Amino acid sequence: MKRRSALATLAYAVCTLSAQADDAQQAFVEANILAIFYHELGHAVVDLMEVPIFGQEEDAADVMAVLLIDWLFEEETAQSIAYDSAFGYINSTEQIEETEWWGLHGPDEQRFFNHVCLFYGGNPENRAEFAEDLGLPEERALTCPDEYDLAAESWGSVFDKMDAQSPGVEMRFVAGTGVDADIVNSVLRAEIRSMSGEITLPEQVSVRVESCGEANAFYDPSDLSITFCTEFVPHLNDLFESSSEG
Repeated sequence: MKRRSALATLAYAVCTLSAQADDAQQAFVEANILAIFYHELGHAVVDLMEVPIFGQEEDAADVMAVLLIDWLFEEETAQSIAYDSAFGYINSTEQIEETEWWGLHGPDEQRFFNHVCLFYGGNPENRAEFAEDLGLPEERALTCPDEYDLAAESWGSVFDKMDAQSPGVEMRFVAGTGVDADIVNSVLRAEIRSMSGEITLPEQVSVRVESCGEANAFYDPSDLSITFCTEFVPHLNDLFESSSEG
């Protein structure tokens, strides 16, 4: 997989503090859109490649999302995306949401630290500051390189199998409408275009942007589609602004 220097929709050069703040918020939203898309793509890969999962599939999809951030982007960009998307696991802007122990997803805090640990483990020499900034405990950091190696070997074999089955089918993008849809359209259209020739699937998966009535994204195996809900955009903006105020 080729490594990219930046998200196609981001511009990092800014001239004023106000512009810098706006750019940081945009980068935060775009990084989380990308990570969420990678997570849902993980579900699609599990389904279409019939990947055996021993544990929760949600955890496996989280792992694939981190690996794609690491594999697809050059170091500086990968760290920026991984840093911002770590906070996407904090689903309540007020930090008081009750943990749903019965849910398919693990607790938000655990997903946060798994994300940080796995990304750190991919390049510990260059990501020590990343881990420190995000509060990764030293006792967990010790196991992160081994955790990364196991994840990379496991998912790597899946991608090797996909490559061996090439040519596969590229994803089909279906744009949404409305102000909140515009940024999602921009990020996902550019990402799917960038993946052309890199990641193909045995069958065509449609990626749709639409309003769902809630901040959500999901893969539907019945019609081979990934839906990204536009309600995620105001949610991510609120999360960024709440974090900045804190």
